[in-house]
Amino acid sequence: MKRHHPLILLLPFVLILSACGPSVTEIPMVPVTPASVSPPPASPSPTPAPRSLTVCLGEEPTTLYAYGDLNAAARSVLSALYDGPMDISDYEYEAVILQKIPRLEDGDAQISQVTVGAGDRVVASGGEVVTLDTGVRIRPSGCRSDSCAITYDGSSRIEMDQMVVTFTLLEGLKWSDGEPLTAQDSIYSFDLASNDATPGNKFLIERTQTYEAADEITTQWWGLPGYIDPEYYANFWMPLPQHEWNAFSPAQLLEVDVSTRAPLGWGPYIVQSWKPGEDIRLIKNLNYFRAEGGLPKFDELTFLFMTDAVVAMTAFINGECDILDPSINLDGQVPLLRQMEKEKQARLLTAQTDTMEWLAFGIRPASYDDGFRAAGLNPDRPDLFGDVRVRKAVAYCLDRQRVVDTVLFGLSRVPDSYLSYNHPIHNGNLQTYEYNPVAGRDILEQVGWVDHDNNPATPRQALGVTRVPNGTPLVLNYYTTWATQRRQVVEILTASLAECGIGLSVVYETASDLYAQGPAGPLFGRQFDLAQYAIGVSTLEPQCNWFATDQIPSASNNWVGVNISGYSDAEYDQACESARQALPNEPEYTSHQRAQEYFAFELPSIPLYMRLRVAATRYDLCGFTLDPSSQYTLAAIEAFDYGPDCR
Repeated sequence: MKRHHPLILLLPFVLILSACGPSVTEIPMVPVTPASVSPPPASPSPTPAPRSLTVCLGEEPTTLYAYGDLNAAARSVLSALYDGPMDISDYEYEAVILQKIPRLEDGDAQISQVTVGAGDRVVASGGEVVTLDTGVRIRPSGCRSDSCAITYDGSSRIEMDQMVVTFTLLEGLKWSDGEPLTAQDSIYSFDLASNDATPGNKFLIERTQTYEAADEITTQWWGLPGYIDPEYYANFWMPLPQHEWNAFSPAQLLEVDVSTRAPLGWGPYIVQSWKPGEDIRLIKNLNYFRAEGGLPKFDELTFLFMTDAVVAMTAFINGECDILDPSINLDGQVPLLRQMEKEKQARLLTAQTDTMEWLAFGIRPASYDDGFRAAGLNPDRPDLFGDVRVRKAVAYCLDRQRVVDTVLFGLSRVPDSYLSYNHPIHNGNLQTYEYNPVAGRDILEQVGWVDHDNNPATPRQALGVTRVPNGTPLVLNYYTTWATQRRQVVEILTASLAECGIGLSVVYETASDLYAQGPAGPLFGRQFDLAQYAIGVSTLEPQCNWFATDQIPSASNNWVGVNISGYSDAEYDQACESARQALPNEPEYTSHQRAQEYFAFELPSIPLYMRLRVAATRYDLCGFTLDPSSQYTLAAIEAFDYGPDCR
């Protein structure tokens, strides 16, 4: 797909295989003489019972329209209807219905020089799409940073860089109805995605000059001059069936059954039925391009909807589910599943995801935007975190390892960056902050947060702390949601911070209130001391810009941006921007390493843990793995198999 309470008793686990007996045909006896006796005719071979696989989902899909509001369950079902067009494995793109992934070194991706002038649409040096006019800052050909950008004079013809990428489909691809799948179906998909009625991020579309079909199996993407995309090789829009959907408008496709409940695909299975609140049943696609290789392994595929994890576990134990999909909240079932795996009754699969749980510092609250006011009628909140030493002290006083060991059963790691340890661009030489309350207390003393009553159980008080009135207690408001896992985390962190003389005043919000737009929302309105939240992306590119100055939500940008800490540092911004403007094979791409070093030293936020993805299968099922880099956990469903011959 294109990027843009455990059971107390262990019940017997019984595998139930569906089977039906062969039909028997009676042959009438015919009298014959002994001399003419001949062997009786062979009985016809019985028709083998259809092989079936059942996947239990934690929710009903919201829609099966690729450009609709997809939930995790929908992505699992879509993996059975479409195969690719690209898959992601171990942080690498793999071609599925494309002949290969385009690369600059292979020539099917290029950076060309193009001449532009006044009135042309280009990407300016700051990354925004503009119409070229007097005073616009642009990067001429070969320039990758603001240091070499020029100011356009309004009349000259200037050469800029433009990316052109060619994608070639496999030959002979068909839709499940037998119609040819062509490059034009990808162009149709691009047009749908571009339409205002179609939801979704338009960032890439806005930076696309042309997306066209060169022939029946070839598409070309032309970026706007000045747009250098590190993930250029993924700029292929998944084909959608123009021949069947062309009668519907983009707005109608968000609602009609032909796209939302039974979309035509090219993948291993076809939707046969959808019973709301119960199941979706699929059958094998006979026109699947990998059918000659014996795929998919099953004739029938059923997705059952089970919103309660305990109910799903009971069904799994009773043999009603072959697979428990990660869309089921199985975190609380890990101890039981571990025991079942030990007894060879199930297989437990876990993986870290690229969705990270964060503890943000309110370094620069929104009230600081018009200047810090230490006194007066409307004084600002004391400057609790402007001194990086305080942020580091808090980091040392957080027992994040206990969180991982207790809440996540030791199945994750404490991060040291905004990137997972598994990411190929992760910097393995970063400053880390293991739980060390002695070090944390020492730093706080140095800054001026003193144990005024020689009682470590009470919060410290300020004595000579810059921009903090003397006597201010070190009690921090802590915003997060009511989610069970987060309340468990808060309990652990409250205890560990207390060891350093840091008190918490916890404010639990609903998710909608916590994430509400600023200025009212505490996160995006930057109205907190500490805030626990999660953020993740569907791209493989490192998101250093999460902490860039231009991502601070404020009144001036309508409270849009993810840098809720309000952290701002010119050197960090420069390192991040250099990395984001470079391609993976260019020297400046290593600036991602430098940006992580700044992050680890400055600590604008503290990464708590990577969220887990948990699944389970019958013990004899093979072909299923969990990949931390992919959002589509059932991407290889066509190869899933079970039984004695499973390898």
